[in-house]
Amino acid sequence: MKVVLFGASGMVGQGVLRACLEDPEVTEVVAVVRRPLGRDAQKLREVVHADFTNLAPVAADLAGADACFYCLGVSAAGRSRSEYEEITYTYAVEAARVVAARSPHLTFVYVSGEGADSTEQGRVFWARVKGRTENVLLAMDMHAYAFRPGWIQPVHGETSGTRWYRLFYRLTSWLYPLLRRVVPRYVTSTEHLGRAMIAAARLDGAGPRILRTPQINQLGA
Repeated sequence: MKVVLFGASGMVGQGVLRACLEDPEVTEVVAVVRRPLGRDAQKLREVVHADFTNLAPVAADLAGADACFYCLGVSAAGRSRSEYEEITYTYAVEAARVVAARSPHLTFVYVSGEGADSTEQGRVFWARVKGRTENVLLAMDMHAYAFRPGWIQPVHGETSGTRWYRLFYRLTSWLYPLLRRVVPRYVTSTEHLGRAMIAAARLDGAGPRILRTPQINQLGA
């Protein structure tokens, strides 16, 4: 299985990359990054590219993928609406368009989020953008899944690239055992996400297209 991975430097992407490198059925991981990851793994190939609104220059590197795991995402806090929409919507749709064009059997897994608004009519801007992105991806000619995780626990040293998030996860790490007991339907981990994405790639479009935390955990168990 050839996997194309976006967002490999982020917390979720790090967990997904780890799962892919450990899975014997994954033969190659092509990580599309702005800066080198600094990792040395036999199955890993990095494609360094600056403009995520135009992936045509690297299309040949992404061709023939069996799966594309899109883990690139940012918080809406502190960003203009146009910037958030470009990163959340434009980048994801461009990735799907370019990879799917040369990968006829592609499964595309998009990391969305709990609360995404499929109606695109709600009051919360980020939820509308996430919902719009999901809707467009799910309507494309490929096997597509939208993952809506809630609280994500980093379990193998994964760290966010955002300083505020790193501090947040450090200060709230003690909450995870409690949350798993009190609200398990909203808590997953980077490990479960990675395994669940690989499992989704084996479904060939079967099952529900939007998966929330319980379904993610079930797939990734």
